[in-house]
Amino acid sequence: MNDPVMPPLFQPPRWLRNGHLQTVWPTLFRRVELARPQRERLETPDNDFLNLDWYRAGHRRLAIISHGLEGHSRRPYVLGMVRMLQAQGWDVLAWNFRSCGGELNRSVGFYHSGATEDLDLVVGHGLGQGAYDRAALVGFSIGGNISLVYLGRKGDGLDSRVQGAVVFSVPCDLKGSAEQLARPENRIYMRRFVRDLRAKMIAKHQHFPDLINLHGIEQVCTFRQFDDRYTAPLHGFRDAEDYWKQCSSLFYLHRIRRPTLIVNAIDDPFLSAACYPQAEVRGNSHIQLETPAHGGHVGFVPAKLAQPGHYWSELRAANFLENLAAIGT
Repeated sequence: MNDPVMPPLFQPPRWLRNGHLQTVWPTLFRRVELARPQRERLETPDNDFLNLDWYRAGHRRLAIISHGLEGHSRRPYVLGMVRMLQAQGWDVLAWNFRSCGGELNRSVGFYHSGATEDLDLVVGHGLGQGAYDRAALVGFSIGGNISLVYLGRKGDGLDSRVQGAVVFSVPCDLKGSAEQLARPENRIYMRRFVRDLRAKMIAKHQHFPDLINLHGIEQVCTFRQFDDRYTAPLHGFRDAEDYWKQCSSLFYLHRIRRPTLIVNAIDDPFLSAACYPQAEVRGNSHIQLETPAHGGHVGFVPAKLAQPGHYWSELRAANFLENLAAIGT
């Protein structure tokens, strides 16, 4: 058997051989134009909702895409993957986590890194349409973590039609990633994320004034502070440490039973050393880990763009998923 920790293949442009540049370039300059998807609102058992974007073309296989932290289904990296997979013969379902996509959800809670019950609902709903013989999961950043935790929690009980998964820029160790983003050189990212998360708490306070305490919220500046004060208590965890331990995909990799590709760039400014789970991957033949030297966080801008502007991550995902189909997994 080949070593599951595969050699890197990604080559960036010379002027984008920096993790920070790879991270911010697509956000600032990438545009992906697609036909408007069919929007569906999926009601949840707890009287909340999830907004789903469907890209249907009558194919028999379905790719389900999970976005990153404070992202949504119309981010360029999501649309780029949609475009790639459509061209490869997939219908695509890109879903929005609770409170994401510009619309506040109904419940006091929102989303978190281990919210697999929502992904399970989306997978069941997608496959329940009766049109699909097979499915695959694609995830970015926190969406990748949720996908891995989901696969691990399901284990052998996963629907047989779900063939596998490919995930990029995954903070497998949530604690390590939170500490990495608290470093001085990464505070620009932390400030943006925490600013957006604080804004959601302020908006939720209007609906749940007795449950959301805003006193001193302006002093909440790190993920540890935010998760201690809001994420953990609102979702049934003792504190940030308990939340991170229960929801880090690092602790679920040994239970995954479907072919899964994890791609984490070495220069990703969001990831700690534990987010490159070499030992865990070598202990599970279902998982393959690739660690390109470059790529940043959800970047992977290649030296040569394949038409019509596909990024390397999209080509890699399509290749991996096609190989699954070829071996009849």
